Amino acid sequence: MTDQRINRRQMVKSAACLAAGLSLTSSCVTTHVSDSTGAARRLPKKEAEGFKLGVCDWTIGKRSDPAAFEVAKHIGLDGIQIDFGGSNEHPPQVFDLELQRRYRDEAAKQGMEVASFAFGVFNEIPYKSDPRAVGWLMEGIDYAEDLGVDIILVAFFGKGDLKNDPKGTDAVVSRLKDVAPKAEKAGVTLGIESWLSAAEHMAILDRVGSPAVKVYYDVANSHKAGYDIYQEIRTLGKHICQFHAKDYDNLYGQGSIDFPRVREAMDEIGYRGWLVMEGTKMPLGVEESCRYDCKYLRTVFPRRVS
Repeated sequence: MTDQRINRRQMVKSAACLAAGLSLTSSCVTTHVSDSTGAARRLPKKEAEGFKLGVCDWTIGKRSDPAAFEVAKHIGLDGIQIDFGGSNEHPPQVFDLELQRRYRDEAAKQGMEVASFAFGVFNEIPYKSDPRAVGWLMEGIDYAEDLGVDIILVAFFGKGDLKNDPKGTDAVVSRLKDVAPKAEKAGVTLGIESWLSAAEHMAILDRVGSPAVKVYYDVANSHKAGYDIYQEIRTLGKHICQFHAKDYDNLYGQGSIDFPRVREAMDEIGYRGWLVMEGTKMPLGVEESCRYDCKYLRTVFPRRVS
């Protein structure tokens, strides 16, 4: 596995150098690449001056599909969250080098960004118990580093649920401790998304003890679980790496999530960055519902904040 990963990363760098018209010498064959090489092989990224809005690729029916960029652009968003894909029968398809090339090309063509990657497959193949998930997360960090994506959502729902599972939680803590140094070195943050409370999340983060492991906070999931999300955001503070914007009850602004209060909590913890829409209610159809939600969120979370 290690040799294959090294070879894969060398292939990525070599392909990038060829695309940039460079010879396969000097930094192009080392782990340190020049800015021009990095720009050739990495996905577009801009610093946030306020808030950016994205959408989960699975929400718009484009899971692990570069066509998600075009759909998201038509909706009026800044980018997408890419699911790595995979299933019990197949490894994550986004690990494929050709698919990565297509992502880079399509992102550049549409002028769009990637908010983060996601391992939704861990709901079926649990990180707490399946060795495949452990290996995939290790490899996923390499892919995120290669493409310049700095957050990976690590999902703990379905078969991977940690609620009232101390044995599973112990296993996750141990495995996160093992992978955290690699994530730190790569500049990649692993965001835990689960049904756990803020206190339960903090207990895991304290045990892991790494700045590369944080919480991916889904306001609707936490609200559904009965937590005071506005206080939880304040409690978790800088330990939140990114947010899912979602409402189980209606279009945004018409349901149970008070997004202005979410913004107030974000202001208090100094959060600026991505809100990634994960739609559940689509009364207007997928694209029109997402467009409505996007327009509403823009009124609360502007691109620029003075």
